[in-house]
Amino acid sequence: MEEKKWWKEAVVYQIYPRSFMDSNGDGVGDLRGIKSRLSYLKLLGIDVIWLSPVYQSPNDDNGYDISDYRDIMTEFGTLEDFDEMLAEAHKLGIKIVMDLVVNHSSDEHRWFVESRKNKDNPYRDYYIWRAAKDGKEPNNWGSCFGGSAWEYDQTTDMYYLHMFSKKQPDLNWENPKLRQEVYDMMTWWGERGIDGFRMDVITMISKDQRFPDGVVHGNEKFGDSSPYVNNGPRVHEYLKEMNEKVISRFDWMTVGEGAGAGVEDAKRYAGTNENELDMIFTFEHVNLGQTQYGKWSDGSFDLVELKKVFQKWEDGLEGVAWNSLYWDNHDQPRAVSRFGNDSEEYREISAKMLATCLHFMKGTPYIYQGEELGMTNRKCRDFSEFRDIEIKNAYRDFVGGGILDEETMLKFVNAIGRDNARFPMHWDDSDNAGFTTGTPWISVNENYKKINAAAQVNDPDSIFSYYKKLIELRHQMEIIVYGVYKSKAIEHPDVFAYTRTLGDEKLFVVCNFREQEMDFTLEDGFTGDEKVLISNYDDVVKTENGIYLRPYEAKVFYRK
Repeated sequence: MEEKKWWKEAVVYQIYPRSFMDSNGDGVGDLRGIKSRLSYLKLLGIDVIWLSPVYQSPNDDNGYDISDYRDIMTEFGTLEDFDEMLAEAHKLGIKIVMDLVVNHSSDEHRWFVESRKNKDNPYRDYYIWRAAKDGKEPNNWGSCFGGSAWEYDQTTDMYYLHMFSKKQPDLNWENPKLRQEVYDMMTWWGERGIDGFRMDVITMISKDQRFPDGVVHGNEKFGDSSPYVNNGPRVHEYLKEMNEKVISRFDWMTVGEGAGAGVEDAKRYAGTNENELDMIFTFEHVNLGQTQYGKWSDGSFDLVELKKVFQKWEDGLEGVAWNSLYWDNHDQPRAVSRFGNDSEEYREISAKMLATCLHFMKGTPYIYQGEELGMTNRKCRDFSEFRDIEIKNAYRDFVGGGILDEETMLKFVNAIGRDNARFPMHWDDSDNAGFTTGTPWISVNENYKKINAAAQVNDPDSIFSYYKKLIELRHQMEIIVYGVYKSKAIEHPDVFAYTRTLGDEKLFVVCNFREQEMDFTLEDGFTGDEKVLISNYDDVVKTENGIYLRPYEAKVFYRK
């Protein structure tokens, strides 16, 4: 029997604080706003909140550029507000997992302010500085946000590395003093009472110290740094040290954002006996359908490919490491728009289907704020409506560079852009969806009058109530947490099906990803007469060899 852990049995809810709930009318979500909505999350039944960064930040990348790791962003409130929110969450039985962003800091952090002063400054080696090569950048690496990964600094006539924005200089994990600063800061939060960390791009903290040029792919302007910054030479050494010095001292949940990590990497990061992390986020499923323009595409994907990605991870980690399960987050478009059907006719039914498909897999499921309401992508008509630095830089590079016309780029951004997840949470049908009494920092999706929490919490047929039931089932049935996953009908172009087995209990999960109706043959002795644990339709339509599936139908059969 697999070792039981609370974080395996939990359901995690991600809050993007800037867009969740504004308590003071300044148009920006905040900690008091979160505290005021904890009863809603208690009603939903979630166990853990993953809180996107709330630290002090100049907000070049919406809080992922931290200028003080031990203070709260002024717009979000104070440390006292944080403590009150944490205490209230704990009172309701909800744990709080914070975002740890230590691949880079803000260029306004005092470490970097000191580091750039001169080459002999004690903080110089907290960051990655290199001299020019042949009068230009030290190598050809491109930043994840476009442009070069190196920024020239006139003060000392050298370049610093930034894998993201130039206001996000990368920290130098080769420096033991820097590592100890990070561990001390993590301990400080642990002693404050938090319940763990989600670790931003943690697989990038160790760089190949040769800093070689990367291969230039297709029509890219810069070299590919990923072989030299993802899963680098000392990353496991650093995480084992972090575990020994901090993580092992607390009853935490830890999840690493695993940029470029495959199944074998995950076994090392999150292996049962590796003493590093509890799980990592993989990106293979959300990266499907990428084009020669990188992530920018219309968001389409092949279902068989999607199933094979999940199968690879489920099979690969069985018994040796733990999966994290998600459709969307603050960096991804809305689940129902990307993987389901957000039309008026099929939005609710397909949102429930996607929830069924994900929550019955083996791993810890993550719900992104508003996913439990079936919130959709927003069809923006103009680039002035976006706030995300990644979108702005992509517009500069692709439209400004003459690679894509504005209409195509707008279509791609509306399909796959990060701001889709960052438009404010829909609480009710009042102005600005009840998110703020002021002017929201980013405009609200126009469909909030139809799609909002107030309309769903007391409706037994709503998407919210469906998620609530999924969570209740997970808390009641060990098979949903610990049962072994096995793919079924893997080559079927329209249906996602799998079984879960624990002892003499078995589940058969079947999800139609299309609006077409079809016959589907069940396997493993299932007939369709078994108990239905949950479904987005009220009945089962039997056929001679199995069941008849209606548009986006999801069924979970149970037998013992």
